[in-house]
Amino acid sequence: MKRHRNPWAWVPSLYFAEGLPYVAVMTISVILYKRLGMSNADITFYTSWLYLPWMIKPLWSPFIDLIKTKRWWIISMQLLVGAALGGVAFTIQGPLYLQGTLCFFWLMAFSSATHDIAADGFYMLGLNQHQQTLFVGIRSTFYRISTIFGQGILVMIAGNMEVWTRNIKYSWSLIFYFMAGLFIALWLYHHYILPYPAEDRGASNVGAKILFKELWHSVKSFFDKPQVLVGILFMVFYRMPEGLLAKISALFLIDAPHNGGLGLSPQEFGLVQGTVGVIGLTVGGILGGIVASKDGLKKWLWPMVCSISLPNAVYIYLSYSLTSNLWIINTCIFIEQFGYGFGFTAYMLYLIYYCQGEFKTSHYALCTALMAFSMWLPGLFSGMIQEAVGYRMFFIIVVVACALTFIVSALLKIDPEFGKKKKFVDSGDFEKKEEW
Repeated sequence: MKRHRNPWAWVPSLYFAEGLPYVAVMTISVILYKRLGMSNADITFYTSWLYLPWMIKPLWSPFIDLIKTKRWWIISMQLLVGAALGGVAFTIQGPLYLQGTLCFFWLMAFSSATHDIAADGFYMLGLNQHQQTLFVGIRSTFYRISTIFGQGILVMIAGNMEVWTRNIKYSWSLIFYFMAGLFIALWLYHHYILPYPAEDRGASNVGAKILFKELWHSVKSFFDKPQVLVGILFMVFYRMPEGLLAKISALFLIDAPHNGGLGLSPQEFGLVQGTVGVIGLTVGGILGGIVASKDGLKKWLWPMVCSISLPNAVYIYLSYSLTSNLWIINTCIFIEQFGYGFGFTAYMLYLIYYCQGEFKTSHYALCTALMAFSMWLPGLFSGMIQEAVGYRMFFIIVVVACALTFIVSALLKIDPEFGKKKKFVDSGDFEKKEEW
């Protein structure tokens, strides 16, 4: 039983395992149901409810500390995710495929949300402070790789298999069986390779009464913060246009031209959205982090607000042109995703800014719940709105809704020094500190 292992042996694979089920639930499910002939309104309504576990995970996150170790939770949830992927694969070909697949997607969503809590906690226990700083970019990179692998490579493979087998359900079933096998392999690997940090132990001596008391104090202090109303409005409405756009943009890309879509094949979608789009998102996020760390969040707030809002107009252009030129489509999606990645940096930094002080971990969990809510609520109705007005008018509505982003951003009061790098000397040692 090793208390310490080389972080390269488990950090990349752990965050690859964290990202893949999220992609399966949030993106691959949308493409799957579209290929199976469901309407946009049904797809967005049913799949938006799958956000719920990530939205309410602060409610059970304290029990991850109370019951068992974080290592135990990681291993157990990976096994459940593997079983859920297998369940989706098995039920796709049945007559009640919608009920069956949704049941297993729900199991996957709750398991994945719980895995996220345990994995992020384990990361802090299994690495010292220097290693945490060193590997923060590595964990993000492998999370992005899992996104490219899931909604890029696997979707492209599914499209090719549809051509080879002439059977949509069978092709997607094989894809999910493959993901189930991959997750079982990850479960076996992590069962062996994850270290046993001395600090990773269940707090069995903590009673439920004390736990709920601490939980109440953390929630109360969250609402006692200065500018709490403005902060909540920002967390809910800053990404509201993206909540409307997220699922419909994917459906627009693959919908038939006679329905107003671009008619991309799964292979083309995997390239456009799952590869080029994710690269644009990643590059935008990295650049946003660099400039904010140099000059602070306050200076870059408005460029980031414009960046997350204005590029949504590319979908208006695409819906009117209905171009089949992949170069043009890829360029538009790259611009939109780059803008989103750059602009999303302001949102994440504000969450960290808001959570400063006592109970920062609990407060951050509440912030991420509001973040999930901001995507869940508009996603529920986005399909119904799109079917009522069509793709062109829907994208115009999304751009108009960006006014909400500007309004809530104008209400913020942010310390000009927040986010800037500060150099200081401590006991003769020169260090850099990032106040993120």
